[in-house]
This record gives sequence, structure tokens and C-alpha cells, in this order.
Amino acid sequence: MPGMGRGFGITAAVGHDVVRELAPEVERLGYTSFWVNDMPGADGLASLGVALEVTSEIDLGVGVIPLDRRPAATIAASVQELGLPIERLVLGVGSGNAKSSLALVRTGAMLLKDELPVRVVVGALGPKMSVVAGEAADGVLFNWMTPQHIQKLGPSVHGSLIAYVRCALLPQSQARLNEEIDRYSSISHYQGHLTRMGATALDTCVVGRDAATLQPGIAQFESALDETVVRAITPDDGLDSLVALARACAPGSG
Repeated sequence: MPGMGRGFGITAAVGHDVVRELAPEVERLGYTSFWVNDMPGADGLASLGVALEVTSEIDLGVGVIPLDRRPAATIAASVQELGLPIERLVLGVGSGNAKSSLALVRTGAMLLKDELPVRVVVGALGPKMSVVAGEAADGVLFNWMTPQHIQKLGPSVHGSLIAYVRCALLPQSQARLNEEIDRYSSISHYQGHLTRMGATALDTCVVGRDAATLQPGIAQFESALDETVVRAITPDDGLDSLVALARACAPGSG
């Protein structure tokens, strides 16, 4: 059912001391999931291990882990080593920079499903990977998409529709938002993706000065998604700025 969940997502570069304070606040605010991405030098699964210690019910998601850098068997071993709860875990995987991306993701997602009774979602930008997400995994994790494009691709996915939606409080986060947009817009496959959508990167984001101006934008995405993940864009990835955004974007705020 569209709009059934709202998550909060951060970068794995956020310090574990911040995660330890932020995750229980996110749970208290009524979010249904807490997400961390994965990047070289910053392990998203390790951040979820910290969040696990201070939360009790909220789902824990990582996305996406590039399978060309971290094979499925390695991911499964890390999940087991960290003691992450299978019933609360959502594993997001993607192709990274692999050439045979569809085959790599299909095989990797199926291996994870065989190794662990866990929910697996696939990072996708286009229709072919969206189909793989529905066939080999439990759904899709969209990124840098407009609500209109999600509605277009949604029918090709036989599973959950989840998306990172970058949200920012202005004006304090304007510079960081510009930096994020410029970085992704310079990557060729994201350039092609935005061109196919006929949209700018900013069109896929939700920005505002307070809860009243952020909530309507989030609601537009919720009409097309099963889970809308507020992907935090803050000035410094510090606890105060992350909590301020989490409160402004929380379910029932505004």
C-alpha cells in the first residue's frame, strides 16, 4: 500500500557516536526504518550494528552496497558477524561500476536470499534493473527520481517500492545540497538518467524552511511509494542538524 512507511537515512560517514544518539530519536519520532548508505572507508552495516544497540523495533536498512566491491558472500558474513536481526534488516544492493550489471545483481540478490532469510532490495535507475529487483529480490530502492518517474517504473517492479528522497532545511543546508547535486550530476550514468526523466536533480529533492514546507513535498513521493526514505542533507552531518531535520520531516509533523 503506498505511503505505508517513512524512513530516515544518513551517510555511512556519520560518526558512530552520532548514530548512537540519532537512531533512538528517529525511532521515537515514529519513523518505520533507519537507513545508512555504504561507501569506501565507511561500512553501512557497521553503522547499523550501532543503531541496533540503541533501538528496539525500527527496521534497519543499508543501501546500496555495490556488489562489485563487496560480494554477496562477504555481505552475508558481515551480517552474521554483526548479529544484525534478520527480521528487522533490509539489505540494499547494487551493481556499482560492474559492466555485466544485470547479471551481477541478479546472482548476488539470489545468493543473499539463499544465505539469509532477509529482505533484499535492488538499487535501480532504469526499467531493466527494476525488473531484476522484482524477480530476484523483494523490491527496489530508487534514487534521484521524481514521483512521476516512480509511478512510471513502479508497475515493472513485482515487490516493494522504496526510494531515497533527499531532504534539506534551507537556508542552512543550501551549500551542502548544491555540493550533493553537483557531485551526482557530474556522473555519466546519473546524467543520462536525469536526461531520460526530463528533470533536474533538484526536482527529485524536497527542500523547505520548516516542517510545514517539507511535509507536502514528502507526501508527493508517498503517494507513489511503499516506503519513502528521508535521505538527510544537512550542513555538517552533526547530531543537532540531523535531529532538526528528522523532526521537521517526521510522520505527523507539519
